[in-house]
Amino acid sequence: MNDSIGVDISKAHLDVHRVGTGQRARFENNIAGFRALRRWIGSDRPAVVVYEPTGPYHAAFEKAFSGKLPLVKVNPLQARRFAQAHGTRAKTDAVDARALAMMGATFDLVPDRPADQKERELKELQIARMALVKDRTRLKNRVKTQTLAFTRRQTKARLTQVERQLAALEDELKARLRRCPRRARAHDIVRSIPGIGEVAAIAILIQCPEIGTLGRKQAASLAGLAPMTRQSGQWRGKAFIQGGRKHLRDALYMPALVAARYNPDLARKYQAMIAAGKPAKLALTALMRKLIELANALIKADRKWAKINA
Repeated sequence: MNDSIGVDISKAHLDVHRVGTGQRARFENNIAGFRALRRWIGSDRPAVVVYEPTGPYHAAFEKAFSGKLPLVKVNPLQARRFAQAHGTRAKTDAVDARALAMMGATFDLVPDRPADQKERELKELQIARMALVKDRTRLKNRVKTQTLAFTRRQTKARLTQVERQLAALEDELKARLRRCPRRARAHDIVRSIPGIGEVAAIAILIQCPEIGTLGRKQAASLAGLAPMTRQSGQWRGKAFIQGGRKHLRDALYMPALVAARYNPDLARKYQAMIAAGKPAKLALTALMRKLIELANALIKADRKWAKINA
């Protein structure tokens, strides 16, 4: 078994378990705690350090140890199913840390690619943009139901402020992408695909920084757009998509709608699926999968999109 460390991350603490020695400990989820954790690990580097994403609480841990330890971020549902398969029904921070460590020791997990500082900054800007988009939607819905002139003026003033902040964020995102020649080239390639606009192209590059280095099936799987086959004996269930990066999948939805009308290659595929009796939602999902596969293939080949002759 691999010498694996499991880390359960909460708002205040890091609960840690090491399979190789059976040791466990608790550290503060802050800079001082990270230093103490490094001392606790010592010079004997583990094979993997396994943890679950916990919203904003794992970001500082990830930033502190990315590239310095072999980090593996696992799906919380998979980690819980693994613990249950081992007969573990209790759920505490210490129990979860041990389950994560055992998961790393049992499976041949590959450490995640370290994210550089620029990637983290771009993702933070993208998250801020998504929050502002939600705020804008709420404000637009609210102003429709308000009858008092005073409250309408306040809501419209906040809406103007949000629009201004959104524009500034989008300008900053574009400027930062253009500063890196590799990202700038990838952005130009993705933008050349009919259906993918400026906002969607930026979101795709930020949510999938590995794009251009993946296989076709890997790209679809990362976006959660690879159909999962279900069959047992003579039973054949319907295939469906699941998992993957939700924000990446969301970024592909509107481009797929546009591509169904204005991308000549994908429009033909969409119409063929509809003519064959496929539901519109299924056909649209297929276009989303084709878009991410196409973007990945074009960036890998370092060439822009060109129309396929019929």
